[in-house]
Amino acid sequence: MLSNGGITCQNGQVVSVNKGKWDESHGLMNDFEFHKKWLSACRRVLKPNGTIWISGTYHSIYSCGFAMQLLGFHILNDVAWYKPNASPNMSCRYFTASHETLIWARKSKNAKHIFNYDAMKCGAFPKDILKKPDCQMRSVWSIPTPSKSEKTFGRHPTQKPLDLLERIILCCTNPGDLILDPFMGSGTTGVAALKYDRKFVGIDQEAQFVELAEKRLYDILEKKGIK
Repeated sequence: MLSNGGITCQNGQVVSVNKGKWDESHGLMNDFEFHKKWLSACRRVLKPNGTIWISGTYHSIYSCGFAMQLLGFHILNDVAWYKPNASPNMSCRYFTASHETLIWARKSKNAKHIFNYDAMKCGAFPKDILKKPDCQMRSVWSIPTPSKSEKTFGRHPTQKPLDLLERIILCCTNPGDLILDPFMGSGTTGVAALKYDRKFVGIDQEAQFVELAEKRLYDILEKKGIK
């Protein structure tokens, strides 16, 4: 929940951080109840060997983490997504926000989750300046924010880079698995899922972003020769 009247820098220009009604806070407790509600719905449909990933800044990630523990999720890792090309802090009164936290959790402590260890240890991650070849993947990932080519069909104000979602999908799913994104935005999760032969279900309440996601999803299907 970031739309609070502040400012940020985008392409060298000072712009408002307000993204729309969907990004506004409704107060601490109301936001917390909302997180519990959607997380409970996700846990209900999560397969026994499935896992959930949540990304966010300090505005919401801790509330989500607490809600997850109350609902019975078992947190496996928190991952710091470091943004080497993060926008500067325009107020000059705080540290420059250059990371987001991701929480990775399984359905319960006794669940047997998927982790493709070798793919993470030995995979190629050329854009990540922190990942050493053939060494264990650590919990700090250096991944630039979305490139211009990822915004060909339009942009979403909180769009995630394709490299980030590809790594998440490759680490804990297998071909043919079904991936759900209840806040799909520009559809990056779906693009990564289809690219690596996973099935995808995406949900979003904003019609303009559903249309954007559809364009990106149809594009990746066309590139794979699927119409």
